[in-house]
This record gives sequence, C-alpha cells and structure tokens, in this order.
Amino acid sequence: MEKKYKVLRLLLGDQLNLQHSWFAHQDPSVLYVMMEIRTETDYIWHHIQKVCAFFAAMEGFVEALNKSGHDTLYLKIDDPSNKQRFATNCDLLIKKYEIERFEYQLPDEYRLDEELKAYCSKLLIAGKACDTEHFYTTRDELGTFFSGKKALLMENFYREMRKKHKVLMEGQEPVGGKWNFDEENRKKLPKNHKPYAPLLFDNNISSQYERIREAGITTIGYIDPEKFYWPINRHQALELLHYFTDYCLPLFGTFQDAMHTDEWSVYHSRLSFAMNTKMLSPKEVITAALLAWKQDKKSISINQLEGFIRQILGWREYMRGIYWLKMPEFETLNYFDHQRKLPDWYWTGKTKMNCLKHSIGQSLEHAYAHHIQRLMITGNFALLAGIKPDDVDFWYLGIYIDAIQWVEITNTRGMSQFADGGIIGSKPYTGSANYIHKQSNYCEKCHYDHTTKTEENSCPFNSLYWDFHDRHRNKLSLNYRLTMVYRLWNKMAPHDREAILLRANYYLKHLEEL
Repeated sequence: MEKKYKVLRLLLGDQLNLQHSWFAHQDPSVLYVMMEIRTETDYIWHHIQKVCAFFAAMEGFVEALNKSGHDTLYLKIDDPSNKQRFATNCDLLIKKYEIERFEYQLPDEYRLDEELKAYCSKLLIAGKACDTEHFYTTRDELGTFFSGKKALLMENFYREMRKKHKVLMEGQEPVGGKWNFDEENRKKLPKNHKPYAPLLFDNNISSQYERIREAGITTIGYIDPEKFYWPINRHQALELLHYFTDYCLPLFGTFQDAMHTDEWSVYHSRLSFAMNTKMLSPKEVITAALLAWKQDKKSISINQLEGFIRQILGWREYMRGIYWLKMPEFETLNYFDHQRKLPDWYWTGKTKMNCLKHSIGQSLEHAYAHHIQRLMITGNFALLAGIKPDDVDFWYLGIYIDAIQWVEITNTRGMSQFADGGIIGSKPYTGSANYIHKQSNYCEKCHYDHTTKTEENSCPFNSLYWDFHDRHRNKLSLNYRLTMVYRLWNKMAPHDREAILLRANYYLKHLEEL
C-alpha cells in the first residue's frame, strides 16, 4: 500500500540549503520533491556543464536528505511519469499521496515566483511560501532603504549592510579607515607570475550527462563527464571555500581585475555556483574570509578582504534587491534601442580578436569567466557594437554555470549594457583597447593592433568606443562621468573623427568577420 503524506514540499534546483529550518527535524508526514523538467532545461541554451552540475547537485542533495531520515521523491528528466512541468507533476503527486498542504521556498527568479503563486492560488488545499533563509536581505529591503531617495547607489547600500551586520566595522567606522579599497585592486599579472592552480574536483557525472544527451536537450559548450571539476555537494563547496581563503584570498583583491591567456581562474574564489545553488550561504563565506584575515593579517591585507566582501555583501545583495524592485519591466529595457544581432562567433569563439577569442573560448570550456572578462570584454564589445540586449541576456544566462536570472540580468542588461538607462550604473562601462592592454596580455599576439584606431588592422574596440559615444551623444554628453570623454572627442580634428567613424562603420557592417 502506498504511503500517504500530509505535506508536499517542493524544492527547486537552486535551493540546496541543508541548513534550512525545514530539515532540522524529521517529519514522516512530509514528502520533499525535486524535479528535473524540460521547462527549466529548455527556456535557454544552457552550457552542458551547467545542466550537469545542477542535476548532479540536486541528486546529491536528495541523497543527503534521505540519509538524514527525510522522505523524498526525485523525478528524473527521463522518468515516464514526469510531465515536465512543476504544476502538472505536483497535481499528480498531491492526488497520489492525498496531500493536505503544499509548501515551497520562495524562488529567486520572477518567472518561477509568478508561476508558483498562480499555482497556489488555484489549489483546493492549503498552500504556503517560505523564505529560503539564504540571503542577508529580504526581497524588498533595498527598495525600502532607497525609498524617498533620488538615486540608487550601491556604495550607500553596501555601507548600510556593513553597519547593520557589523562586518569589517570598528564601532561605526570601517576597519582600515576606508569603506572601499578598489583603487588598490586593479593590477595586471606581472610577467612570470604564476597564481595557485585552481582546485578542481574529480566527479564522475556520466549518468547525468547521458540522461541529458538521451533527452535531446539543446546545450552549448564542452564537458568531460568523467572528470567534472565543479563542486556538486556541500562538502566540496566547503573545501573550495577553504582553498580560496588559504591560497587565493591573500592576492584576490590585487589581481581581481587581471586577465591572462594562461589563467582562467587567477585568484578568484569560483564559489558563485555553490552560493547561487545555496550549498553555501553568503554569511558563512564572509565569516570564513574574516576568520582567515584575523588569523593572518600579515598575508591578507585589508584591500584583499574588503574587495571580496564587497562583491558578496554589497554587490550580490544589491543586485538581488534591484531585481525584485524593478522586475518584470527590467527585462524589457533597451535604453539605447540597440537592435543588432549577436555575432555567431559568441557561440564558437572563432574571432580574430584575441581578447574575445580567449574569453569566449574559456567560457565554452569552463562555463566560467570572471567579472572583468564578462563586463569589459564580452559585455563591452556587445555594448559598443549595439547588440540587442535580449540576445546578450540569452547568451550570458546560458553560458555560465552560476547564471540565474536574478543575478545575471541585473549585471548584463543593467551594469554591462546600460540598457536600464542608469538604474544600476551611473555611466556605461565602456573601454577601448587601452584598458584591455593594461589589464591583460590579450593584445600581445592579436591579429589587431591595439595602438591604432583607423588602420585596416586597428583594434575594433578603439573605433567602436568613439563611435558608441558619438552616436549616443544626445543621451550621454551631459553625464558628469563622461565629461572628459566628450572633451577629448571634441578636441580631435574633424578629419580624424571622420576616419574613426568610417572604420567603426566598416566593423559594424562586418561583425561576423571580425
């Protein structure tokens, strides 16, 4: 005879928080359900490593719940009873097990939040949404903080978070006498400098890979399913965290913007997948970093620590707050009315521009690139070239292992593409080849010359940089942070400006050939 349950609790693939209060006690009347479904695999072209990582982490999470004495049901993508939708599957389970109450944790994505709210509203049994118990802030905390203020500013929010949660504070003053040490964190990797090798795990996820392949799910990128090196359980996530604090944190801040053709990880933590799936909480990550600093202040200077904490307590929480404050309108914004198609080489890495070839190639190989590669290489080019924000979102949301819409779209459509017109950033993040050369070795063996603007082999970033600012002069010229840019542009001789715009126009007409 089939066992009956009173409560069905739905868990999403990014809700792998073993510390959640749901799991503090065993309750034989509760059934925990997790599903691999096509509505989640098919709305975007995900990187194969991303889909495999989610499936493997989900399965491992359910196994951990089983070992702790909880009753679970895991629906695989190829299960004949799987109807490939949350609502349909839940309806069948509610009927099968004679469920009296449906519960779920609040989704981090707007589309799923709306879907589950609508589902609950139609249920004939009780329904309840619970907090994920993961973030430092509530969904509406940022909106409340900025209520009545003229503008949103991450730095103000970050300082409030530092004070509220007593992180890097001495009373009401910041440790080190400054809130922000970013000016110390923009160094290029010196010649012959070799960072610590990234910690890579040795997971065999062939079963998940075969399920995905047999199901015919469209994916991008590359994978070795027998040697999968991303963390897929809490134990590995904690191991990666401790590796970061021991070996990478001492130089994280200094080189957090650095890029190099020989290094795909540098000193970055690569904890974003573990955090975004909630295997790790932001609080325990920050606590571990603080502990490492307190134990070895000689090796870990304040700028290394503050730069890392700002990314988590400041930027990560800020982006989530913006997401819930501005959705769903945010995903439709296109301030510059950019309409060009994303070049096909974004999906292959086959371009003569070395910086893009390397950054895209690395993304396809590892499902990862750090924030400057995303912002100032792939994002910068898309912005300068006038690529449609929908296309850019689609690419970013699919290619990165840590990409979930709440954190992806705010960084992409907002910070990277300035499609929000300045909600997140006070100016567009644009840069010419000069910036790329300063932060990397990408320009050293490139087909294009990073020092010229108008010649046939001049770096496309150079002419496109000026063309972008020229064609959007009416929207940007009064921006106080761009005063120097327009002053330099206006000082150029008319024939020089014309030559730059002609070169940019050529590149824009031949994007697929670059």
